[in-house]
Amino acid sequence: MSARTKARKRALDVLFASELRSESPVEALERAIADGEGPGNAYTATLVRGVAEHQARIDELLSSYSQAWTLSRMPAVDRNVLRLGVYEVLWAEDVPDAVAVTEAMALVRELSTDESPAFVNGVLGNIVKDKATLRD
Repeated sequence: MSARTKARKRALDVLFASELRSESPVEALERAIADGEGPGNAYTATLVRGVAEHQARIDELLSSYSQAWTLSRMPAVDRNVLRLGVYEVLWAEDVPDAVAVTEAMALVRELSTDESPAFVNGVLGNIVKDKATLRD
């Protein structure tokens, strides 16, 4: 497993925990660091802070691209994996779109429902297709 793959999984853990505790992703990251459970890879912090910085836009895009699924209706894992994927597609310039989508699908394949990979692939694929018009 690559260092960035591990960083994505750890970022997902932080985002998921932030939702469970009703705290911001950055607060969850800082708490994890303070508790000695912080990211071993700086890319984890980059992902969490990036998602937090762009979360309003990311959630707006997810709401419009996930036809018939509200954010609150999505499994929490899928919602947070999609947030990571959208962040990487739109704002992580050193990550190829195909890698962002593949990594997101791998996370949901491992951690979510049987239907999740197709759902995540469809949403992220459409965002990649429209990428040029979606950045802030």
